[in-house]
Amino acid sequence: MKIFVTGVGGQLGHDVVNEAVKRGYEVVGSDIAPTYSGIADGSAVETAPYVAMDITDKDGVIKTLSEIKPDVVVHCAAWTAVDLAEDEDKKDKVYKINAFGTENIANACKIIDAKMIYISTDYVFDGQGETPWKPDQKNYKPLNVYGDSKLKGEIAVSSILNKYFIVRIAWVFGLNGKNFIKTMVNVGKTHDKVRVVCDQVGTPTYTLDLSRLLIDMAETDKYGYYHATNEGGFISWFDFTEEIYRQVGLKTKVEPVTTAEYGLSKAKRPFNSRLDKIKLKENGFKPLPDWKDAVNRYLKEIGEIE
Repeated sequence: MKIFVTGVGGQLGHDVVNEAVKRGYEVVGSDIAPTYSGIADGSAVETAPYVAMDITDKDGVIKTLSEIKPDVVVHCAAWTAVDLAEDEDKKDKVYKINAFGTENIANACKIIDAKMIYISTDYVFDGQGETPWKPDQKNYKPLNVYGDSKLKGEIAVSSILNKYFIVRIAWVFGLNGKNFIKTMVNVGKTHDKVRVVCDQVGTPTYTLDLSRLLIDMAETDKYGYYHATNEGGFISWFDFTEEIYRQVGLKTKVEPVTTAEYGLSKAKRPFNSRLDKIKLKENGFKPLPDWKDAVNRYLKEIGEIE
């Protein structure tokens, strides 16, 4: 099986390439940079074949994928700067990447008859209530530009293809790039107290664990919508921070505050990011490990604990 991965300069794409290579598959990585621009960690992604590709260039996408002819495209490339996406001068670019770029990938996959795995987000929902969102429910009301652009990407994939997986994730952390854990560890080392919101609830997703699931999916034809975060129950960002500091051994006091008390960011965030993942088990996929275990393995991976 030949696998093509977009966004290999980011957290998830990096791990997906490494997982696919580990399983012995032929892998081609891609991003917009002329050469691989992610972290130099000595892993397979650095030496795997790489193709520079702008996903917003429709003809370029079709040409590249038609030449490579992958069996599966794992589409990790995206605009993910949620607050910056709200800027008037950035909105067109956000939609160009997340909506139209995804549509270009889907059209190319249709031409070459490849499976497509599209990474989406809890932000496609309005985040109201406390009931976990089911993967197949359609009452979308994204609160911000990022969520709306990712939803439009979902619609493009599902309307163009039959052989697709749409996988929604939340609160992502991985080796290659910025994330909440890295930020909070750095803040905790320089502050005696931090304020963290306690009324936004969800579950983290470790890219290393998610990459294994995505390659598991690529090996099947169990298409459709899925939710995939680590197991271990639902938590707030406050709970998440307390566990990070406990594992690192930081004595920084974590003060719980509401979103209103914390102050509004440019982009509205969902209060309810609970994702129902039962469909994974129903279709024979192995759930991701407990999030506390994932945090522990990740902190070791980035050298914060032994």
